[in-house]
Amino acid sequence: METTSSATEGDPLKRGEDGVETGTAPSTTELKKKSCKEVLGLSKLTHWRTAVFFFSLFLCLTIVFAFSFIIPCPVRPQYQASWNRTFPEAATYDFLAIEDASKDKVMDVLFVLKNTEGSQNNTCANAGLPSPCVYLLAVDGTHGESLWERPLAPEFHWAQCGLDQDTSRTWDCLLSHSDQLTAVDKYSGIIRWQQPQPPGLHSTGPVLSVPDLDGDQANDVTLVAPDNTQTQLVFLSGKTGVQIGSTVTLDPTQTVNHLLHCTAEGSHYVLLQKDTGVYALALWRIAAQAKAGMEDGLKKDKQWEKSSSSTSGLVPVYESDSVKKVLRAGETETPNLLIVTGKEVALVDGKNLKKLWRFNSGPVLSEPSFGHYNKDDVLDVVVEEDIGNNTKRVVILDGKSGGVLWEVSLLATPNSPRPSSIHTSNSFSIFVFWGQMPSETNSTVPLTSERCTYMLHPLYSKVLLESSSSTERIVTFKATLLERGRHAAYILLTEGTEGTVILSKRKLKMDIPDSKVLRIGTGGSSETNEDIKEAFNRLRFSDS
Repeated sequence: METTSSATEGDPLKRGEDGVETGTAPSTTELKKKSCKEVLGLSKLTHWRTAVFFFSLFLCLTIVFAFSFIIPCPVRPQYQASWNRTFPEAATYDFLAIEDASKDKVMDVLFVLKNTEGSQNNTCANAGLPSPCVYLLAVDGTHGESLWERPLAPEFHWAQCGLDQDTSRTWDCLLSHSDQLTAVDKYSGIIRWQQPQPPGLHSTGPVLSVPDLDGDQANDVTLVAPDNTQTQLVFLSGKTGVQIGSTVTLDPTQTVNHLLHCTAEGSHYVLLQKDTGVYALALWRIAAQAKAGMEDGLKKDKQWEKSSSSTSGLVPVYESDSVKKVLRAGETETPNLLIVTGKEVALVDGKNLKKLWRFNSGPVLSEPSFGHYNKDDVLDVVVEEDIGNNTKRVVILDGKSGGVLWEVSLLATPNSPRPSSIHTSNSFSIFVFWGQMPSETNSTVPLTSERCTYMLHPLYSKVLLESSSSTERIVTFKATLLERGRHAAYILLTEGTEGTVILSKRKLKMDIPDSKVLRIGTGGSSETNEDIKEAFNRLRFSDS
């Protein structure tokens, strides 16, 4: 048994027999005093914790209340799946721009009419213009109502919008009409500046957006006017429209659709077409001819200049005696260049001008378009090739190799728009093209009244969705996304009988229920027609 004199676990500080002090147990009074102090400190701490808790709760409720009731939630515009605008006794032109003119994050439609009176009771006479005059109109993409309209002097030559992107300009659209150039703000229709056409210059459009050359903190523009004997270039101030320097005259070229190309070093080149091929001329060389010293702020590309001619400064891009079109293959900083000639389609590297691939073809009927048939993140090319007997071959070429990924033969119906495509969230595109599927009764003769639209789903390559199309003369057509990442639709500008112009929007998926499922090629598809339509209905579109 343990003795009372020995130290234990319960009394660890008691002096032992060896004379070492191990401590003494605190008295009852000391324990009470210590306990009161601990309780008092704990009580104060508990009050602080409670106060902090209720303050945090009050702060959270205030924030929730503010976001729920005081700060309104953004309301997404409710759009109509389809709408039509009819303009009687009018004429229109091959111009259609898709821009956000109402600042509601939904794309709107800009186009040009020739009429005596606008849709908002604006007359040519009230504007002091001869009748009929030219109207630039902005139509809301959600429900088709007019946002604004701007009467201008006739006659209309060309127009270009989308010029305010990545610039300091206060206008977006530039129109060439009568003997004037007019810059218009797309949000209000207000004329920002209006200047007479440069004397002796008949530009064909589009204009080239160039860096700031006159130092007014706004990007400038270049007009290009080619003819059979020479090509002229004029620089205009992006802020005022006043000509900068003198007119530059180049060697004989026939630039149909001129482009401004930016190299990997940030140097700008104007692409020019001659009878021997496509050539590039440095922007700094042109600026130096227009006005001495104006080239100082422009970059030079040493690698490209090594390939330039010592006399003309032209850099050879692609040699051919039958160049028809030059297109950008993508929207990157240095995109590749697609060259269309009378007998081939070729892709040229935009950085080093090396030929990536070449596809032998017959005459190309329309301007090629781009989309993603496979999932390699490289744009593929859609070409409509004339194969004779009123028949065309729609071919999708691999963007990497130029090989044929998909093809179909259709009757080449008159007045058919170029192919188009809309990207989906599944890394491929839905392709839309026009024509008429041959049959035993109409294998070579197209019937205009039976012109159709076709949709291709790359995952169901043996199937096409066919929809009947209108019989009016199609002036221009665009398939696009009207909202970021959604709202896929196509915009159609047509001319009907008795001088009637019709602008219409139709949601892309609206045609699916009434479309006809066509089995093409060999092997077909094992899915039912309902499964094919459901696959189209499940699509989610993307703008990336």
